[in-house]
Amino acid sequence: MKIREDYTCPLEIAHDIMKGKWKPIILFQLQFGSSSLSGLERSIAGISQKMLLQQLKELQEFGLVDKTSFDGYPLRVEYALTQDRGRRMLESVRIMQQIGVDIMVEQGRTDFLDRKGIVYSKEGCPQKSG
Repeated sequence: MKIREDYTCPLEIAHDIMKGKWKPIILFQLQFGSSSLSGLERSIAGISQKMLLQQLKELQEFGLVDKTSFDGYPLRVEYALTQDRGRRMLESVRIMQQIGVDIMVEQGRTDFLDRKGIVYSKEGCPQKSG
């Protein structure tokens, strides 16, 4: 992904890095720990392997995700949030998730939240059920 050279605000850079459907979802899934490509693919409904690889590569380029390859056969690769930038960006993704839950609660769409196992309160603060 090419970053523009001219900006009017630093927020534009963060937006360009995170824009799109999949990157926030990938970061949200990685909050639970490192994952293999196939594990991420299973946890993100509707993403193709090609798209997942492309998005992971871009997240790596901007220091949000680390890729670790392990010796041996079969080849094993895991992806994880970086301790600094990846974890900090995850905070913003969690806030976006909470706002989405708030809106779903306001609209009476809690059946979806129930199916996904997202525990919510009247304030709409999500918690993943065990």
